[in-house]
Amino acid sequence: MTPHIDIYFRCLVTAMIFCLPAAAQPQSSGIAEIVHAETPELIALYQQLHQHPELSEQEKETSRVLADELRALGFDVTERVGGYGVVGMMKNGGGPVVLVRTDMDALPITELTEVPYISNVPGVMHACGHDVHMTVWKGTASVVSKLRDQWRGTVVFVAQPAEENGVGAKSMLADGLFTRFPRPDYALALHVSSVLPAGTVGYHAGMFLASIDNLTITVKGRGGHGAAPQQTIDPIVLTSKIVLSLQSIISREIAPTEPAVISVGSIHGGSRSNIIPSEVEISLTVRTFEDHIREHLLRAIKRVADGEAHAAGLTPEEYPHIKHEGESFPSMYNDPKLTEQMAAVFRQTLGEQHVRELSRELVGEDFARYGREQPPIPTMIYSLGTVHPDHVTAAAAGQMTLPPLHGSLYVPVPDPSIPTGVKTMSAAVLSLLQQKLEDH
Repeated sequence: MTPHIDIYFRCLVTAMIFCLPAAAQPQSSGIAEIVHAETPELIALYQQLHQHPELSEQEKETSRVLADELRALGFDVTERVGGYGVVGMMKNGGGPVVLVRTDMDALPITELTEVPYISNVPGVMHACGHDVHMTVWKGTASVVSKLRDQWRGTVVFVAQPAEENGVGAKSMLADGLFTRFPRPDYALALHVSSVLPAGTVGYHAGMFLASIDNLTITVKGRGGHGAAPQQTIDPIVLTSKIVLSLQSIISREIAPTEPAVISVGSIHGGSRSNIIPSEVEISLTVRTFEDHIREHLLRAIKRVADGEAHAAGLTPEEYPHIKHEGESFPSMYNDPKLTEQMAAVFRQTLGEQHVRELSRELVGEDFARYGREQPPIPTMIYSLGTVHPDHVTAAAAGQMTLPPLHGSLYVPVPDPSIPTGVKTMSAAVLSLLQQKLEDH
């Protein structure tokens, strides 16, 4: 190629690049460089959080650490919102309000991993990845604070307590999260995945995560001697009938195209082999996506329990007593427009091969409450891969079983999981702020 043709060609390519539509160009610069520089510090924070887990509604030290991290970045921080909740604000002129939420609580599980930063708290561990969530949250706050010249608006970083028992989101909202602080135009969160490979993310538009209702049913009877069952109304037999009848609700009352689950997790009753007890207690969880199906399931559970008690000869006063255990979660709805927009940002940030569209899951998240406030707020939660790719491949081949979330052996691969989370969440936040500027 002759020199003058080469110069012409280079100029032509440069012109074509600068004439590309805005959507095809990077929405922000500097994210990857900041994340790369701060990864060692983030991994150290993650290990510190992993070693010092705190249970729901006990996140005193965790919340202090996160509040201090935000203050060091220049955020205006408020503590003790809805318990140990932390709210950090950074205003940067007129523009949209974007909320980024993390949860903080751990689980009452004894850690059995062999990582050098294993939990120092007996019987408590971060088995659901909230330590990763917090680290990504802090990393994103750092990126946003360092790139203030690239956005206008307000960011609200929320560290929420008590996700595992369902109390946290409700408590923070009741304590004025959307009235004492700027009401968000968008709300974002992520959750670790125990099946996606590290370095990837996953998303689903629309209904993504299920509603959760945990119930305890106290089944009454008329106890007596095991040698004279005819003189009793046996609550163990009655409970067995109820458990079996509950399964027919799903198979015969809910359309096969509608996901729904009624799972009995525990049955407790009786003390000796020759004594028919007076009552039995069963615990179950109810999961679905649509509100009307949820309401139908709860009504049907009571109808089945009362019907079996009536058939056994009990009076209405003796019918089973049903109560909710803990807080219920509504189903998690990912705003479709927001989700598809964020998925495009993820693909631009990580590459097409590292972004996966997921199916709905019957697990729950109280982040759903943020989007249920009126008027509705566009919300999105996405999945962050945390499993070594070789383990994912081995599991697909049947050579191993991946440790699940809420299991004593679950431990994420910190790098590249955490950097991937920070890159994607930072790009998502900045794209929303910048898009609003372009729209105006």
